[in-house]
Amino acid sequence: MQKQTIPELFNLKGKTAIVTGSGMGIGEGIALRLGEAGADVLVTDINMEAAELTVEKICNEGGNARAIHADSSSLGDSKKVVREAVDAFGRLDILVNNAGKYFMKSALSVTEEMWDDLMDINLKGLFFNSQAAAQEMIKAGNGGRIINIASKDAFHPTAKMAPYDASKGGVAMVTKTMALELAPHNILVNAIVPGAVVTPGAQRNPASKAIGGEPRVPLKRLGTPDDIARAAIFLASNMSEYITGTMVVVDGGFLIS
Repeated sequence: MQKQTIPELFNLKGKTAIVTGSGMGIGEGIALRLGEAGADVLVTDINMEAAELTVEKICNEGGNARAIHADSSSLGDSKKVVREAVDAFGRLDILVNNAGKYFMKSALSVTEEMWDDLMDINLKGLFFNSQAAAQEMIKAGNGGRIINIASKDAFHPTAKMAPYDASKGGVAMVTKTMALELAPHNILVNAIVPGAVVTPGAQRNPASKAIGGEPRVPLKRLGTPDDIARAAIFLASNMSEYITGTMVVVDGGFLIS
């Protein structure tokens, strides 16, 4: 077998990717880079206007993408999105579980409704999105990639964020367990562990800088969506074909500080 060149290893032409919650922020950054690498991209979001703007950006750079309204907490939407990817592009190779939410609330003040709403998106939705994608990948027999967006909070707790921290700890373990189960099908399952990232949502939250702990970051800056997107391209490409069940930490050194 001829050795692939570095550009060939990173080339995603002919592959199809789904990126959940990709209307803005980290998801948008990942979708843009996947499109640049040659993948056909299905952009999903509950904000259709934002999703269509991401598609426009991908297409303006010569890529190919479509947008679909989808709620990552809906099991029905999990299957709908996979069907849409296959109908639109003929196959499914990459799933990026990016959609998520957080809030700051004392553990003594969190209600059952608040807990369930967050878990439905951050953990349950991620699990069933992965299940639906894996079923299609196994059916096609071409292997695949599932990339989950976890968080430094899976490993370093933040006060007033117990539900979020619990959900991201769950993401880490779901990633490892699914990696074990799907390895025989050559479906690689990994997670990216961002530190604090400058996104529209974070900028609207005055507490986000404190959450991120910017003074503790050895590289002395917050992350950007493109920092996370570069890690996603590595995990989506053939550069990572012997890596599964791994947490790729992209936090500027926060967890070692």
